[in-house]
Amino acid sequence: MENNKRPPAYMASSTEILQRLKTTKRGLSTQESQNRLKKYGSNSLASAPPKTIWQMLKDQIFDPMILILLGASIFSAFLNEWTEAIVIALIIIFNAIIGIIQEKKAQSSLAALKQMSAPTALVMRNGQEQKIPAQDLVIGDIVLLTNGDIVPADLRLIEAANLQVQEASLTGESLPIKKDSQAILTKNCPLGDRTNMVYTSSIVTYGRGIGVVTASGMNTEMGAIAGMLDSESDIETPLKRKLASAGKTLTIIGLIICAFIFLLGALYGKPLGPQFLVAVSLAISIIPEGLPATATIVMALGVKRMAKKNALLKKLPAVETLGNTTVICSDKTGTLTLNKMTVVEAALIGDISQTKTVKAKKLSNKYHELMLAGILCNDASLDKNNKVIGDPTEGALITLAQKHNLIQKRVKENYPRLFEQPFDSERKRMTTLHPQNDGYVAYTKGAIDEILPRCKYVLTEYGIRPINDFQKEQILKTAHKMSTNALRVLGFAKRNFTNIPAENSDIETNLVFMGLVGMIDPPRVEVASAIQKCHTAKIATIMITGDHQTTAVAIARELGIFQDGDHVITGSQLNKMSDPELDNMVKATTVFARVSPADKLRIIKSLQRNGEIVAMTGDGVNDSPALKAADIGVAMGVTGTDVAKDVADMVLLDDSFTTIVDAVQEGRRVYRNIQKVIQFLLVGNIAEITTLIIATIFNWDAPLLALHILWVNLATATLPALALGVDPASKNIMTHAPVKIGTLFEKGLVIRVITQGLFVAMMTLIAYGIGAQTSNIAGQTMAFCVLAFSQMLRAFNQHSTTELIWQRSTKMNYWILVSFIISAIFISTILLLPSMQTTFHLTDLSSNQWIVAIGLALMSIIQVEFSKLIKNASRSFNADVA
Repeated sequence: MENNKRPPAYMASSTEILQRLKTTKRGLSTQESQNRLKKYGSNSLASAPPKTIWQMLKDQIFDPMILILLGASIFSAFLNEWTEAIVIALIIIFNAIIGIIQEKKAQSSLAALKQMSAPTALVMRNGQEQKIPAQDLVIGDIVLLTNGDIVPADLRLIEAANLQVQEASLTGESLPIKKDSQAILTKNCPLGDRTNMVYTSSIVTYGRGIGVVTASGMNTEMGAIAGMLDSESDIETPLKRKLASAGKTLTIIGLIICAFIFLLGALYGKPLGPQFLVAVSLAISIIPEGLPATATIVMALGVKRMAKKNALLKKLPAVETLGNTTVICSDKTGTLTLNKMTVVEAALIGDISQTKTVKAKKLSNKYHELMLAGILCNDASLDKNNKVIGDPTEGALITLAQKHNLIQKRVKENYPRLFEQPFDSERKRMTTLHPQNDGYVAYTKGAIDEILPRCKYVLTEYGIRPINDFQKEQILKTAHKMSTNALRVLGFAKRNFTNIPAENSDIETNLVFMGLVGMIDPPRVEVASAIQKCHTAKIATIMITGDHQTTAVAIARELGIFQDGDHVITGSQLNKMSDPELDNMVKATTVFARVSPADKLRIIKSLQRNGEIVAMTGDGVNDSPALKAADIGVAMGVTGTDVAKDVADMVLLDDSFTTIVDAVQEGRRVYRNIQKVIQFLLVGNIAEITTLIIATIFNWDAPLLALHILWVNLATATLPALALGVDPASKNIMTHAPVKIGTLFEKGLVIRVITQGLFVAMMTLIAYGIGAQTSNIAGQTMAFCVLAFSQMLRAFNQHSTTELIWQRSTKMNYWILVSFIISAIFISTILLLPSMQTTFHLTDLSSNQWIVAIGLALMSIIQVEFSKLIKNASRSFNADVA
């Protein structure tokens, strides 16, 4: 906001404000901008600081699970069971440390992603245009604005050309406001009437402007609003809520089971103290307290991997949605194509008479003047990296000429422009005049329908000759043939003069027809295979473009999007359809051509009404409603406007369709890995619960003590679960249909969790029964070994529900091996060290007991692999029968 000691910026002229802020239209120097950045601070709104370690520790302590453990520790101490009390206290500390590390990791990952998606601003620095992070803007910076930009700071306009700005976020005014840099306003002018100012977060909807930064960060008008807010809410993704809900359900079930076990043990006359501790340990074991945090880390790591592949996902919930996408609606230009017009065919009258064209790579010297006309009658240019500055169509002509040793700079020096009639949408042609030999030549280019009627002559290999009707007919046929191949056709003509024509004379008459060129924005080479991958993954692909139907279908057919039997709908046809008619047609339509941005929204809504999960690409301001309405809005990072990037869920840093497909694959990988983590953790929980329930019902001595269960959960669950979260994607991950969104606990997952959990419980009870024949403590030690070793080993066969453990279609996940080694060290510590054996009520085992315990633990691996064999055999049998 403005300094109260000075009149507001809107009361000063642009010259006065530049003087006041000690800057010029050339902008600040690098050194001065750095000095001001130190003085004024970052151009960013204050946000709630990240949680401190103490705050995280507080959250850990007041977690229901930790409170139960604390109660158990205090109760143990009250009963003089000091060993249990101390060990439980230590486990509380270990759990808190792991929880803090998980939260810190997720916090760091999210902060890094937020930084990557930070907005930018185009400024003048050292007299040159530069794109810098918006947070680095300082008072006095000169900012350039254009259509689609989000205003990065409060600016006093010093130039405005047809500039209109949407300020609804500040004023509530729904219509864009026309700005006037020359206006000087009165004191206390209302915010919505300050036509010479633009404010942070406003959107440029039309025109362009230049402004000087008068306020940044919390001193802006938006900062004043932000200052009224105390904090921002924590990130709460749908998946996290779903896991938390499942956790609550399991907690309630666990508490009921614990109460049942405690009461049943009391009826059997068991000591209440140990029985209470067993019940408490069960309550802890059934609650997958680390699951939401682990899932958040898995998602955050997946998002970071996507960013490395040029897909910047701005919101974690999008990971879940992306993995379940059923339809990808893509723009054509720049996403499916290179966004680089390229001349591919040309024809002189000699070629046209033979009803043929010549490939651009094979043009001979007789095409020299045609290419010369293309480079002179042209307003575009190439930068030092050969990127087109200006119209892509004109850029294609320069590139063609350059490949044939006609360098634009040299040509323009030899043939300076003396006069021009610029292109406009009504005339559909452009003419420029240049000196040539002892006279002058005018070159004209444009639509063939506009140029040919003005041609009286034709350039042949024998010189200039009068043009006849047959030649005109052949020219039109050739142009039409090129158009049907999705080429954009331009005609070229010339006219020679001995003197410079009069200023008001019509020089676009009595022209000499020179030839035709056909150009196209070619499809990206890699897109066809990406489209095929989508089809294999049962993901439909739809092209939605403003281009003509012929061009759209030709490109779509070449890429495999459009196939025989598919429908094409144009914008005019769409406008005549009712919503029910569109809902019926959209199922078989793969190309929407000549549509407006408003039409895109209707298409998205129609697909969603058909139950599709839609990813939609866009780049303009007018695309933002469709991007926001889509399940996954995908903005173009290179050509996209700030508004499109702001509302989108994902930004393509390379504007490539292939990147979307890669992101979908990564989304599926993240989703499947989270399911692996769920399966891994819940199998162990069910095994522990089942073991103790059966033992209590039959009034056996406890096969496992509270300390045993707590240590297994601590030593063998957390690290392997995180390792499974970074498991490589299965080779078949893009060969199955998308999972219905929200179906986290699929039927197959539930069956696997129950069957595997019951099997491990059975192996644990068998181990206890064998060991108890020697002594109760030996039985408990063997049961502990089987439970712990089963958990550690099962991490290796969770990578796939179909591939056997020795089959690897993907590279080995070495993090699982690392987690196995660390878990083995934890378990070995209490099994082999005498002092730890005493603390945990364990004993040495004989060699035969070790063999039995390890063998029973291995059975859990065999059971899983055997179920895979049966499943694969059944699938193969059904396929043969079908």
